[in-house]
Amino acid sequence: MAQIIDGKAIAADIRREVAAEVAALSSTHNVVPGLAVVIVGSRKDSQTYVNMKRKACAEVGIRSVDVDLPEDISEAALVAEVHRLNADPAVHGILVQLPLPKHINEEKILTEISIEKDVDGFHPLNIGKLAMKGREPLFVPCTPKGCMELLSRSGVTVKGKRAVVVGRSNIVGLPVSLLLLKADATVSIVHSRTPDPESIVREADIVIAAAGQAMMIKGDWIKPGAAVIDVGTNSVDDPTRKSGYRLVGDVDFGDVSKVAGYLTPVPGGVGPMTVGMLLKNTVDGAKRGIVE
Repeated sequence: MAQIIDGKAIAADIRREVAAEVAALSSTHNVVPGLAVVIVGSRKDSQTYVNMKRKACAEVGIRSVDVDLPEDISEAALVAEVHRLNADPAVHGILVQLPLPKHINEEKILTEISIEKDVDGFHPLNIGKLAMKGREPLFVPCTPKGCMELLSRSGVTVKGKRAVVVGRSNIVGLPVSLLLLKADATVSIVHSRTPDPESIVREADIVIAAAGQAMMIKGDWIKPGAAVIDVGTNSVDDPTRKSGYRLVGDVDFGDVSKVAGYLTPVPGGVGPMTVGMLLKNTVDGAKRGIVE
């Protein structure tokens, strides 16, 4: 049976480390890291995420700068808001909750965030540096960074191993494949146009599943002893639950747990790590300001 990687426990360790760093910054340099969380409109799921991030900030002592904007804000007004936060020395990280309303160009808004405050790691310059040998981005996207942290804190060696990433999104698949490459893995990416994906996945020592397809990866896709990080969060109907649904990953947990060496559950695996890495990126941003 696979060793289950407890993302909740590892994320709790990271939060304790971040809280200690925040306290040290405050007492030594009189700097309190500040994270601006910008939300446009009133999408229920976005509000849930934003509240979670703001609550996490409060827990570790990071100052949360709440920017709640109306659904019908113009693109120019949103850009002006981002520029205001760029210029505010008390703000060390800026996060614009996606998706944005249809009339706003997401790429434009993300590009307007100062690269020094891009704690989500989505600025084209940060992603570009991530893709280049011998260059380091100022920030790495939170979910991919969380995946790597789960591997390293579970004692999984990446160097020299074969890694397969299932999915090629800008948010997870692409950046996590670049991080694995930087860590000296040999990386393949499997996507919706890949013929016979299971034969490629079967060769992997490390599998990162980020395809957004409920329980797509079965036990017979997995090389015995492989480490499997399941990024997927999909809701499937479940009449036994009060909500009428339950959350599952991209991996068939019951099936894969009999074959894999390491496996993250959903929920309780990668999810808590994403917020943990956001807090860590914010503190890193504040520390960089002091050094410079």
